[in-house]
Amino acid sequence: MNKSPIIGWDVGGAHLKAALLDAEGRLLQVLQVSCALWRGLNELESAIDEVLSQFSISTATHAITMTGELVDLFANRQTGVNEISHVMYTKLVGTKLFYTGEQDSDFAGFVTIDEVYAHWQHIASANWLASASFVAKQVEHALLIDIGSTTSDFVLITAHQPVCLALTDAARMQTEELVYTGVIRTPLMALTQKIPFENTVTSVAAEHFATTADVYRLTADLLDEDDMADTADGKEKTVHASAQRIARMIGHDVVDKPLDAWVALAMSFKQQQVSRLQEVATRHCLRINNNAKLSIIGAGVGSFLIREIAKNMKLPYLDVADLMANSQHFNNRELTHWATVCLPAYAVAYLVFNNN
Repeated sequence: MNKSPIIGWDVGGAHLKAALLDAEGRLLQVLQVSCALWRGLNELESAIDEVLSQFSISTATHAITMTGELVDLFANRQTGVNEISHVMYTKLVGTKLFYTGEQDSDFAGFVTIDEVYAHWQHIASANWLASASFVAKQVEHALLIDIGSTTSDFVLITAHQPVCLALTDAARMQTEELVYTGVIRTPLMALTQKIPFENTVTSVAAEHFATTADVYRLTADLLDEDDMADTADGKEKTVHASAQRIARMIGHDVVDKPLDAWVALAMSFKQQQVSRLQEVATRHCLRINNNAKLSIIGAGVGSFLIREIAKNMKLPYLDVADLMANSQHFNNRELTHWATVCLPAYAVAYLVFNNN
């Protein structure tokens, strides 16, 4: 196959992520654009157009992975994989390759559009395995944690190989290699049923009043450029509006207490999420030989939580951006930040380049 620019695509239910490598494998651009796929395939088509207009290239080799098949636009996951794949194939110019994670295809781990139907189960939500495969090439022993807007992935790596207990979403949820909690879109009612507030414990409303993005706006952990999802009430993303939404979770209005009280409540919700994720991380770390030099590798928009978890567990922490900088032999922090947020998109492009 002739060398050409490579675009890695990660088609999610809420965002489309893309990473552009040049013909020498160097990372040039990374983009994340909103893509409310549950509203229709036209959302995906528009998002693709936006990415291509900013990348400004006419043809490329395209490496594609996805999780968007899960949205309720589709009757089932198979339909979702097939329809997303068809849109990507139709809209993109150049070679189109769909990531399966398998190694028995002619192009290791990837298939063409003609093979999507037969491999749909391996294509569905395989983006985490692409990320793990990239990380495994860089480190010998690690626990990769990728916290996104909606979900968190845990992948143990030993001897430069991902060691997975399960592969499908359903099975990975049973093994807690996939945990449905993230730092932007997760409803706060999913974190806990009770929360400490002003020296007492109060119940949490079982209502979609607020999300974790409200928490991390108040704790100042969430960067503005990463804060792309709609709010629970469709209103603004200011500190005051976020505090109002969090106040509703415990039956208050924002004017009932000073801002410091709502920031403290946000910190309590943050601790609930950290504790949950740290419990999962600890359990996965126990699967590895105690003598191995295990580190925590953090990725995703929620990497700030992973850094805290590693510190609590007294384990070395590496941001996946550092691994990218090493593999790319450059140190563009803004670019590697976006590649960290969009790790699966970068990973599939990387894997295509290194299998080319």
